[in-house]
Amino acid sequence: METEPLVPAVGVLLVDTRRANRTGEFRGVAGPYWSLRPVAGGTEWEAEPEHVRPATPAESLSAKTARENARSRGEVA
Repeated sequence: METEPLVPAVGVLLVDTRRANRTGEFRGVAGPYWSLRPVAGGTEWEAEPEHVRPATPAESLSAKTARENARSRGEVA
């Protein structure tokens, strides 16, 4: 019997392994998919939970740095 992946808390950084290891912030569940939002802003996308993993500390730091750089350029609030 297959177990369902545990749903993370909103805001947790995850990596979508089906999209070139793209890092996104968990936003919620949309049917069978998880909604992820780019950390530095942009359009949300849906990912299959079985192809999503928690971001490593290095990936989290890189994503947070990208967000701060985008913020300093005025691209995100």
